[in-house]
Amino acid sequence: MRRCWENVVGSADPEVSGPFALVANTISRTRASIAERLAGVGFPVTVDDILTAPAVTAVYLREHCPRARCLLLNAGDIRDDLRGVTLVDDTDPDAGVDVIVVGGAGEEFGSPALNRVFRHLRRGVRLVAMHRNLFWRTADGLSLDSGAFLLGLERAARVEAEITGKPAGAFFVAALDHLGAEPSAVVMVGDDIESDVLAAQRGGITGVLVKTGKYTPETHQAATGTPDHVIDSFAALPALLERLATGSG
Repeated sequence: MRRCWENVVGSADPEVSGPFALVANTISRTRASIAERLAGVGFPVTVDDILTAPAVTAVYLREHCPRARCLLLNAGDIRDDLRGVTLVDDTDPDAGVDVIVVGGAGEEFGSPALNRVFRHLRRGVRLVAMHRNLFWRTADGLSLDSGAFLLGLERAARVEAEITGKPAGAFFVAALDHLGAEPSAVVMVGDDIESDVLAAQRGGITGVLVKTGKYTPETHQAATGTPDHVIDSFAALPALLERLATGSG
């Protein structure tokens, strides 16, 4: 669960143990399963401490596409975090599809599924995506994520996806609402310079890039902006927070 712990927003005061939120574009696991795993290895984390792209997407769909019939293209079962959303199987000729919802990439992103999605988009179906991440770190190393496929679908179908997870500004607003804090009082720690750090900084949050997880020197050098702070590992965060709290960082 290293990746999840490297996407954290919380108070910039090291004397404050909370509030904090684990914010992730993780789409292969539910919030409950993430909390259970973290608690199992000793981290004092509950479901309420976790904000994921599927959970934010469910709110977005209920608000912006009420009663829509949604086709989900995703690796992993996240239905528990999509409560209130009507999911349909497009292999059922009577189901009908109003919205395509793209989650995280996996074996499900094969040619047959992508072509079905493409044809739905060509006939005007709405496209909602949980993120634009191009790749992520797996047990086998860096692997393509759904953002790579999303670019092709958008260009081929001449549509633009509505993004609900990071780097969408609304995602960070949801995190701030969850914390009950102003942007200036919050830091975001992440391993994705674009989706985590620079996206948070655009919303007035202090960004901290951690050089582990999916971090690579190449993406750092090619980034569209500069992180407020860079640390080698999460272990360096307490010292950074102390410097920020005293005004010396």
